[in-house]
Amino acid sequence: MRLSVTVIALNEEANIVPCLESVRFADEIVVVVDSGSTDRTLELARKFTDRLFTIDWRGFAGTKNFALAQAQGDWVLSLDADERVPAALQAEILGVVKTDGPLAAYKIPRKTYVGGRWIRHLGWYPDYTLRLFRRGQGRFRERQVHEEVEVAGPVGVLRTPLEHFSYNNLEEYAARQDRYARLAAQEMRQAGRRPLPGELLWRPALTFLKLFFLKRGFLEGALGLQLSLQASRYNFLKYHYLRELLQGVKGDAP
Repeated sequence: MRLSVTVIALNEEANIVPCLESVRFADEIVVVVDSGSTDRTLELARKFTDRLFTIDWRGFAGTKNFALAQAQGDWVLSLDADERVPAALQAEILGVVKTDGPLAAYKIPRKTYVGGRWIRHLGWYPDYTLRLFRRGQGRFRERQVHEEVEVAGPVGVLRTPLEHFSYNNLEEYAARQDRYARLAAQEMRQAGRRPLPGELLWRPALTFLKLFFLKRGFLEGALGLQLSLQASRYNFLKYHYLRELLQGVKGDAP
């Protein structure tokens, strides 16, 4: 049994080396770099693999599905460039691949590093995400944002968390949430979704209450408060941008 790792990247020179270093154990590494990259991502990735592809952006799901189509292994591990596979998770993954299963796919817990520490509350951990699956039995569902793998067959769960270094600071988190809100609004419009009465007010408020209190964000201290407020802001922006789209207001490109 062979393992392929797929990674998509756009201007990820700060992350691509530690990401690919953490998956040297794979039989094959497939890296798809967006043609709009202007940094050294492609140059740095070339030190780890010759399975490099440069294409025009097809959206998160479309670009990841292109990467899957290039994979040749029996099993595929799909990663983002800001993720790392620690040694204990490597052992679990190899255990699945070498014994060929027995299931069609496996979810992996994920922990995220923000503000100098791992976030354990707000619903951010363990954040199970399906990333390891038999080639040909998994594919990313086509959507604008928060793409997920759909598989044909039973799904298991691994124990060791994937390490996620997505946000260097709260400013970067806020900027990315703004982009995701625009993409989510586009997706809702395409699905025929319309804002409910007062949704711009009650949706953000419920989001904050859920994350800060029910998901115990308060245990993260001031950082938990800021992250809860940012999540609330995301939900406000998402429905605000949806209103703009329905009213014919042209927003900035995502």
